[in-house]
Amino acid sequence: MNTSPRLGSAFAVVAMLCVQLGLAVSVGLIDRLGTEGTAWLRLAWAGLVLAVLVRPPLRGLTRRALLTCTLLGMVTAGVTFLFMAAVARIPLGTASALEFLGPLGVAVARGRGRARLWALLAAAGVLLLTEPWRGDGTDPVGIGFALAAAACWAGYIVLTQKVGDEVTGLRGLAVSMPVAAVTATAVVALTDAPAVFNALDPQLLLVGLGLAVLLPVIPFSLEMLALRRLTTAAFGTLMALEPAIALVVGLVALRQIPGWSAVIGIAFVVTAGIGAERSGARGQTGPEPSTPQADVPGRCSAKPSP
Repeated sequence: MNTSPRLGSAFAVVAMLCVQLGLAVSVGLIDRLGTEGTAWLRLAWAGLVLAVLVRPPLRGLTRRALLTCTLLGMVTAGVTFLFMAAVARIPLGTASALEFLGPLGVAVARGRGRARLWALLAAAGVLLLTEPWRGDGTDPVGIGFALAAAACWAGYIVLTQKVGDEVTGLRGLAVSMPVAAVTATAVVALTDAPAVFNALDPQLLLVGLGLAVLLPVIPFSLEMLALRRLTTAAFGTLMALEPAIALVVGLVALRQIPGWSAVIGIAFVVTAGIGAERSGARGQTGPEPSTPQADVPGRCSAKPSP
């Protein structure tokens, strides 16, 4: 396996681009299904697509690997729903800044020397980008949801790397995503099931399928590949690029002109990202990815295209 940190960083950046594009495309779906319904539809389709295409041999997994995949699926659903619950109660900038405590915590806890400096620089950049001080952000329930999402995001990073090291190819993701889908279904069933299920029609189901490929199938696959090549500290720091990418997308697509604090924030997170990429290589600690024929029948490319 190519363990180049530059390739791992490229995977992470492309994953973040897919996330932002997926969120932009989700707007129309959210208007009809709501945030929880949209999250459920994405996760449900993603779990089904990966389970059908990859067809992971569950009997071939160790008990430890199966448990790790199950936990990854649960925190994947958790970070999705908890963040949405947070932004329903507190400003988006505040929620984003609090949620970033997850990858930042991983970067600081797992980092050494300069890695921690890059993480702190990235944190300063995210604060300048999200400007949480501009909102009220005093709802204790909303803050609690955001902090819980941060904890799930931290768990997602650590568990994704463990799954990538223990299970070949994308088989681990093909186990964790159905678990996330089941967890999401349980959440919707207990909260807003009638409104969500009554709004479904063939067109929405088809749109949801396409959206699930863009978010989360492709970005989660790329993140797993990235974490095979990067330390969790470097990956956590690179995640600071996501709000910067969102701002650039807004500038290009929506003509949203950023302020000076946002420009400085972008400079901070880009600098931190470059530093993390240069110092974030890790050795080959996990199994080689499976051949494409073993993971996705009929595919002739090693790139994840579930």
